Amino acid sequence: MRVFHELTRRGGIHGAPHPVRRTPYDKAALVARHISGIVTRSPFPGRYDALVVPHPRKPDGVEIYTDELRTLLGNRALILDSGINGVPLDGSKNLDFFTSAAGAVHRGTVDDRGASGALEKLTGVRVPVGALLAREVPKHLRLRALYRALLRKHRIETVYVVVAYFHQHIVGAARDLGIRVVELQHGAISPFHLGYSYPGRPEVADQPDELWCFGSYWTDVADLPAGMRTNVTGATFLPTPEPKTNRVVVLSQGTIGAQLVRTAGAIAEQHPDLEVLYRLHPSERPADYTIPPGVRLSTGGSTLDLLAGATYQVGVSTTALFEGMALGCRTAVADLPGHEYLEPAIAKGHALLMQDPAQLTDAPVCDDPGSYYAPSTLRL
Repeated sequence: MRVFHELTRRGGIHGAPHPVRRTPYDKAALVARHISGIVTRSPFPGRYDALVVPHPRKPDGVEIYTDELRTLLGNRALILDSGINGVPLDGSKNLDFFTSAAGAVHRGTVDDRGASGALEKLTGVRVPVGALLAREVPKHLRLRALYRALLRKHRIETVYVVVAYFHQHIVGAARDLGIRVVELQHGAISPFHLGYSYPGRPEVADQPDELWCFGSYWTDVADLPAGMRTNVTGATFLPTPEPKTNRVVVLSQGTIGAQLVRTAGAIAEQHPDLEVLYRLHPSERPADYTIPPGVRLSTGGSTLDLLAGATYQVGVSTTALFEGMALGCRTAVADLPGHEYLEPAIAKGHALLMQDPAQLTDAPVCDDPGSYYAPSTLRL
């Protein structure tokens, strides 16, 4: 995933997916929290039989992907929630000091066995694979050993994790000890998502045993690693659809926002009778964009609540497009890099590939929303 993000950024296809911006004061405060957290947030005291690793994003302070699970587990679960790129849940523990320190000492680069050269020959873009390996591999091995000690101390029976491909040190530690690992879906899965797509289903190291999905669509849309099972557990976080207004919500993403905001302007020009909102991703900020005439910037409140009352939604590959389909929005996919994520939904007639803003009013309503977001059936 890191090589992919570097490749698309350096190639000018995408911007940064979830940019993290810190002032010198922010960095100093983060170090102070790391140090104090060694004592105040240590996960080693106590006794637990499950480990839950939530998502760092928490709209209105709620982590929607593990909320129901954490309620069901109660005090049986150790909640390990980093404060590095977000605000940790109340009562959670973390190993942030060690996470940051684990990658602090490393060589500048290592032999990448020709990977950088092969990738450059194929794509014309040079990615410092050797430098990424030099930092990430020692960090992984150090953290993997630390998490083995944590899991062994508590005799953890099941690890529940969101975004497993960025927590492979935790997954790997659990697999070393024969502990069951369950990943909870957090976003769109497709054949183009390098965290999930392994054509031919080969054996892949450090992968979860199970993937719990929002709906049946996600269970076979990509070739998961060999041995990874899927289970439809549904979703509880979608609001109830509301009466539709003349609103168009254009869903931004850091990877493609610079081009998508121009699409929003073209929609406003073509459809002056519609209210066009440009909705920022939580990792973006207003200063990132110059908003064109006829478009209103939207930053506050819940994106899901906004979509619940919208007639149209426009985006490229954001998970919110699938959520909007389940909320009854007419869905148009802008013909920009990344639209391939929605190809299966477009083929089913659940969305329209919009090559001209005039096509917006032809966008369909999804007639099978339950295949994307089924009612919750979560049981332990």
